[in-house]
Amino acid sequence: MRGYGVAGRCFAVAVAALALSGPVTGTARAEDRVAPRSAAELRLSFAPIVREAAPAVVNVYAKRTVLQQPVSPFFNDPFFRRFFGAPGQNFGRPRERVESSLGSGVIVSADGVIITNNHVIEGADEVRVALADRRELDAEIILKDERTDLAILRVRDLDEPLPHLAFADSDELQVGDVVLAIGNPFGVGQTVTQGIVSALARTRVGVTDYQFFIQTDAAINPGNSGGALVDMKGRLVGINTAIFSRSGGSNGIGFAIPSNMAHFVAMAAEGDGIIRRPWLGAGVQAVSADIAEAMGLDRPRGVLVTSIAEDSPADRAGLKVGDLITRVGEATVADPDGFGYRFATRPIGGSTSFTVLRQSGEVELTVTLEAAPETVPRDARVIGGRSPFAGATVVNLSPAVAEEMRLDAFDEGVAIRELEPRSTAARVGLQVGDIIVSVNGRKVKTTRGLERIAAGDPGVWRLEIQRGGRILRIALRG
Repeated sequence: MRGYGVAGRCFAVAVAALALSGPVTGTARAEDRVAPRSAAELRLSFAPIVREAAPAVVNVYAKRTVLQQPVSPFFNDPFFRRFFGAPGQNFGRPRERVESSLGSGVIVSADGVIITNNHVIEGADEVRVALADRRELDAEIILKDERTDLAILRVRDLDEPLPHLAFADSDELQVGDVVLAIGNPFGVGQTVTQGIVSALARTRVGVTDYQFFIQTDAAINPGNSGGALVDMKGRLVGINTAIFSRSGGSNGIGFAIPSNMAHFVAMAAEGDGIIRRPWLGAGVQAVSADIAEAMGLDRPRGVLVTSIAEDSPADRAGLKVGDLITRVGEATVADPDGFGYRFATRPIGGSTSFTVLRQSGEVELTVTLEAAPETVPRDARVIGGRSPFAGATVVNLSPAVAEEMRLDAFDEGVAIRELEPRSTAARVGLQVGDIIVSVNGRKVKTTRGLERIAAGDPGVWRLEIQRGGRILRIALRG
């Protein structure tokens, strides 16, 4: 994956029509789709769609201030390096430097709510948007979600309603549907490209936690980041987010976040600004060809339940280890990424159904949609003193904290939530998300317990750290 800007991605844009507060509307039914039947029909124009949709696409300009450590030009001189340090060593005081990034966004309500990509505005001190009519307006960030690479902005001091796009139901898209992408590639100005939906439910793209993308061959290039993919009724079907490219330009393989996910995040922003995703309390894995054969399936499908937390929604619904989940509601699931997307876009409250295959046959279970609980107080503490943990903010793990930190819901103990720059903890190689298992043979169960251990001076610190499912053993001098 070749990319531009934050996290090595490149991105694009497109559009749709109606208010954020309005209902999610369906796309055209399969029987309504008609292929061109004559040369005259091939000469039909997309101009009416563009005329309605383009005013709702904006350019997003983000500025961020970063500290840059000066490097002496004499570092290329061997004599200078011998007496004053190796190349890359700090030289002088850090200086502030302003970085700018360019992306696109889509207005989804008349009061100036805009959806863009999180990487476009990440770390920004100032955000401005340029409308299609060349007006420039200040905008504030009201929600950022790194997990979906989406961000929600709102125009400040708005004195009149803005043109905006409606959300279509991205689940009703079909491969072969015609779509448009509207954005500002390479900063040349607003541009429209046309293509088709090349594939649906693409996983393994690797740019967000929720791997479930619309693939399109509409040309997407750097600068399109955060724009919208539009159907033939001018409605928002996706936020274009990544391209597959070896050169950095469009190769006809672009990926868009489905509009249903974008709508889910936008509605959270319209509420209290907190994204609450439903918690299942079960672990699942992909079904390989060997597993499918062992289960007597004709092909790999669904996800296999591998673990269930006690008194979780999965437990109360009657889900069992070894069950094969094949559908969430009316949507078929093929792999863990697809399952995660289907479940995560359900709103908290109420319930949804799971279609489950087990030895006794196919059953339907009802799963309540509730947020992950904070079963123990997180009790955040900043560790001080001279221990290897100095400068680390640690928290007690619970399903809620694990969800926030993208850790396994079954993890327990104490995790590093934040690290102060240049702190002892950062220098010794500890990372955000590390789970502290034990120190000098003493198991760490709570932040209070770690604080007591860290106050000692054993001379040698022997740490056991869980990172990415692995146990790391580290020995450090006091």
